[in-house]
Amino acid sequence: MRCIGTTIRGIRTPIIKENDDLATIVVDSLIKASENEGFEFKDRDVIGITEAVVGKSEGNFVTVDDVATDIKSKFPNPHIGLLFPTPVSRNRFAPYLKGIARAVNKITMQLSFPDDEVGNKLFAEEMLEEYDIKHDDVLTEADYNKYFKGMKHDFTGIDYITYFRDLVEKEDCEIEYIFANNPREILNYTKDILVASVHNRDKNKKILENTGVNIIYKLDEILNEPIGNSGYHPEYGLLGSNKSTDEIIKLFPRTGNELVLDIQKKLKKLTGKTIEVMIFGDGAFKDPVGKIWELADPVVSPAYTKGLEGTPNEIKLKYIADNQFANLKGDELRDAVKKEIKSKAHNLVGQSSSLGTTPRRIVDLIGSLCDLTCGSGDKGTPAIYISGYFDNLADD
Repeated sequence: MRCIGTTIRGIRTPIIKENDDLATIVVDSLIKASENEGFEFKDRDVIGITEAVVGKSEGNFVTVDDVATDIKSKFPNPHIGLLFPTPVSRNRFAPYLKGIARAVNKITMQLSFPDDEVGNKLFAEEMLEEYDIKHDDVLTEADYNKYFKGMKHDFTGIDYITYFRDLVEKEDCEIEYIFANNPREILNYTKDILVASVHNRDKNKKILENTGVNIIYKLDEILNEPIGNSGYHPEYGLLGSNKSTDEIIKLFPRTGNELVLDIQKKLKKLTGKTIEVMIFGDGAFKDPVGKIWELADPVVSPAYTKGLEGTPNEIKLKYIADNQFANLKGDELRDAVKKEIKSKAHNLVGQSSSLGTTPRRIVDLIGSLCDLTCGSGDKGTPAIYISGYFDNLADD
């Protein structure tokens, strides 16, 4: 009887640089890890590679000036509205805000309150009741300063209102803030709008298109084509981008589909096993303390092999053990449960089970697992190897 189920290993690789042969590096690192650590490859094991090193190796970079150039081409007027930037952060939002400020003379930034769409708080929900502020109120910057001036992010300790003002003004651009949860409010200040939300971008754009907007774009429509020899992303544009240096921005990976197939092919040749491959970014989970939903990328996985499509066909062991086989124990219970799993797995291919787990997509589940294992610091494991994820009790 097998005593270990799913195992997750962080795979150390060389530090990835632009134009590196990432497929070969990942495969060589995985083979070396297997030889040194003594684990075997199995069909339907999974190798995940963080999007950060994919974008870096393919050289998918743009400059702040590239952002400014594209903004100028799409917004000829010098005053633009920036709607619901998400996430409000130095790493994600600040780099392209700098490019926007470099392109125009004035930015009206509308922020939702008390938090953005992924849970980054400007101030605590309880403060609304304290100051008798309703969710449908509109706050000016003067209103904000009266009640919340100097408020800092719980995790970073940054006063983002001041931080972004300083950043914009250094580019000789004026900024005014409004705080409102109705996207239509920004049209009272300017009719030229850049929708900067991630997950609600299409909804917000549609609302404004039906409310008298003049020019409107979303972040996935900025740098969705190259500016000269710049990087670009045809589907996500600036979404999923990260700061590389003060003047360089790394975009979401563009060549992931080719990469995952290349790695799968190389591993098949070397191991004889069909190993699934995926690119992962932010995991899809919510921090229970800070209430921040981690997913700031447009998707968890921008590219993956075919075997990772769909949702799991799992059933809840505790349910069938406590109900169908409540009178059994020990080996007799185990054998009965294994038989039931085999029966359900056969009958539920491509379906959801009424006794199953929450039907999240496989790539979202595994991508979140990869993100938690990889971390974003100094672990040095941009590749994550998962063995036995698709195994179950009946596979003993």
